[in-house]
Amino acid sequence: MKPIKIKKIGIAGAGTMGIGIAQVCAMAGYQVYLFDLKIEIVQKAEKQLSQSLDKLIQIGKLSEEGKQETLSLVKFTDCMDDLKVDLVIEAIVEKTEPKVELFSRLMEINGENCIYGTNTSSIPITQIAAKLKFPELLVGIHFFNPAQIMKLVEIIKGAKTHSIIVEQAYNFVKHLKKQPVIAADAPGFIVNRVARLYYVESLKLLEEGVATIETVDAIMESSGFKMGPFRLMDLIGIDTNYSVTESQYNLFNQEARFRPSRIQKQKVEAGLHGRKTKEGFYKYE
Repeated sequence: MKPIKIKKIGIAGAGTMGIGIAQVCAMAGYQVYLFDLKIEIVQKAEKQLSQSLDKLIQIGKLSEEGKQETLSLVKFTDCMDDLKVDLVIEAIVEKTEPKVELFSRLMEINGENCIYGTNTSSIPITQIAAKLKFPELLVGIHFFNPAQIMKLVEIIKGAKTHSIIVEQAYNFVKHLKKQPVIAADAPGFIVNRVARLYYVESLKLLEEGVATIETVDAIMESSGFKMGPFRLMDLIGIDTNYSVTESQYNLFNQEARFRPSRIQKQKVEAGLHGRKTKEGFYKYE
């Protein structure tokens, strides 16, 4: 297999994570196509990206010229056929079947001349790849929220992922000025396996009435964590966090230490997903 020269990048999914990844790629000089099925989400993403760049201008990390240059490199689209690219990264719902359906369509568009990256937090790469035409071209490229700020990116090799694809994904992330780490295709990879207990144990404290949300967050933040578990779940999205917990719980054969919380489930069912819905464990203006 010959390396694929990466010039054009497609991002499938224009939510918070997709916008962040698009920003990072455009600021590194890549031509970016940010796609979502719903035009209203695409339009909202364009505004949010502009606002994110404005924040960098306010703190002196970007000029107005730099903002315009970055925006000029991003095409916002609701047409999947626009994702005729060299590397495509999906950042959609954390469920296997939608990811398989998306990559199957993307492989029809791009064939073997593309690297297919999944931003999955917990679903095994091998499980997704098993149903695809080119499993050797699928690799995990897992950014952390917010993608434009967090330095770490996990690179995950599936059972059939070609070593050249893994190497290219690693070098691509380095070019973004991020810190790539190679992770095995194990449940939760590295970070989510460790972090899951940060959330689950905090939720157990709340369930058992040991401490309040505010107390747990204050203790963890005073211990050196930048964000307490409840503030962090609100930022990530309680629905996303719950999906990852469910996935990891099942992948570990329902080990009790990974059991999803009923409190978290209730928040999801009520549509209280955190910052993106203006209310989660906390309320937001």
